Amino acid sequence: MPTFDPEIAQYWVNNPIQLLPVVAMTQEKFFDFCQQNRYLRFERNAKGELIVIPPAGGESSAQNLSVASQLYAWFRRVDIGKAFDSSGGFILANGANRSPDASWISPEQLATISPEQMKKFPPVCPFFLVELLSPSDSLMNTLEKMEEYIANGTKLGWLIIPEKKQVHVYRPSQPVQVLDNPQTISGDPELPGFVLDLEPVWRP
Repeated sequence: MPTFDPEIAQYWVNNPIQLLPVVAMTQEKFFDFCQQNRYLRFERNAKGELIVIPPAGGESSAQNLSVASQLYAWFRRVDIGKAFDSSGGFILANGANRSPDASWISPEQLATISPEQMKKFPPVCPFFLVELLSPSDSLMNTLEKMEEYIANGTKLGWLIIPEKKQVHVYRPSQPVQVLDNPQTISGDPELPGFVLDLEPVWRP
């Protein structure tokens, strides 16, 4: 696996690669491109621009694992829908390809996805998702991404900012709620019974 200079990684996060009109990459071709470059992670915005997602640092990786593992434990308990970690890619209705740090799709969404589609990037915007802001992430770009998720069908989204110990809560047609230094956050009523313990995120 190649190493990444933090400054170079930050540059590519803030400067998507322009593909169109020179390279017209369908969803099938984008999936194949990602498979051929498994040591890298990519997203695409609605304009078809390629976004390189650098590997997480040790602290961010530990924080991501804590969030994803707690979501997975809830999913195993209720046994409905499907939970995903940060490596899962989705095709949004606007054509963007996104990979939240943790996500869950509802039983109703799952019923619309064929087994073949599940083997690639499911054409769905997760019902619930979490983005955890790492040092290489752009806050402005991530805020825009959260709005994009909501516009494309997400019912509950959490943006966790460890440096500020903040959680931004997104719901459709509601103002963003900013929580300062919460110790837990509940997914009710969208995810009944799911409570995220933030202590491992604030102190990884």
